[in-house]
Amino acid sequence: MFARTLIASALLAASFAGNAAHADEVKIPAQSIDAKLRAKLPADILAAGEMIAVNNGSFPPYEIVTDSQSMNGASADFIKAISETLGIKIKHASVNGLSPLLLGIKSGRYQFAMGPKGDFPDREASADFIDFVQEYVVFAVPKGNPKGINGLEDTCGKKVAVMAGGSAEKVIRKQSVACTDAGKPAVEVQSYTDQPTSILSVNSKRADTFFSSHAPLVYFVQQSNGALELTSVGKKNGFDDLYQGAVVGKGSPLGPVMLETLQKLVDNGTYAAIMKKWGLGANMLKAPAMNMAGKQAK
Repeated sequence: MFARTLIASALLAASFAGNAAHADEVKIPAQSIDAKLRAKLPADILAAGEMIAVNNGSFPPYEIVTDSQSMNGASADFIKAISETLGIKIKHASVNGLSPLLLGIKSGRYQFAMGPKGDFPDREASADFIDFVQEYVVFAVPKGNPKGINGLEDTCGKKVAVMAGGSAEKVIRKQSVACTDAGKPAVEVQSYTDQPTSILSVNSKRADTFFSSHAPLVYFVQQSNGALELTSVGKKNGFDDLYQGAVVGKGSPLGPVMLETLQKLVDNGTYAAIMKKWGLGANMLKAPAMNMAGKQAK
């Protein structure tokens, strides 16, 4: 399965070449080492001189993964800037799905995930989120929206692709129960381990739609040569305000360091430069913050 998802990622990465090449023309200034921030890193990271950032497959335009040890996209730019600021080498690693990613961070196998990953109160029980993105969840459908999917209420009896273990999967499964309770057909939920495989299911007509975050779906639609479009934009679609961020272990001393580092990138203009480089201006926050979902729920 992992080999298959890497193939899917590679195929889509090839289709992204034009956009990525254009983005690569935008140069992000190199960062100087901040000795005070570096000194705040956990002792084991300082001793090793490196960290491992884990991803669970392509999540463009943030993470565009072509093999298990390299990555392009906005998050790759952030990781490079963080590495330069802290004077620490950061390696990439890929796992097959969100659950192994979170478990790997919890176990200490990986130090963090840049993501961004969805921040929800239940996830905050075992991980800390350094939120730097506001996101929305919408549907990608074939051009013309042949199945008439304009919101959650239209998904009864439809084939809906989602990321396995993600927040969109929880929402669509709850909607499926609402469908059957109303005497309508259940949603046929198709769970995939990464974004490329999910969108390919729509392109190949195995799924009627892909229900996921707005930013990557915009990216996929732009690369589809008119084959796909977005729908249900501007609706809540089962979500409150949705924040996404980097992930560290619960209570990890790395969390506050990452927060300070991201704040420095905001202050010196690097954050805005990276986000706008990848067409993410509408997803920017005024400042990063930790565990915004939990604070919002209180």
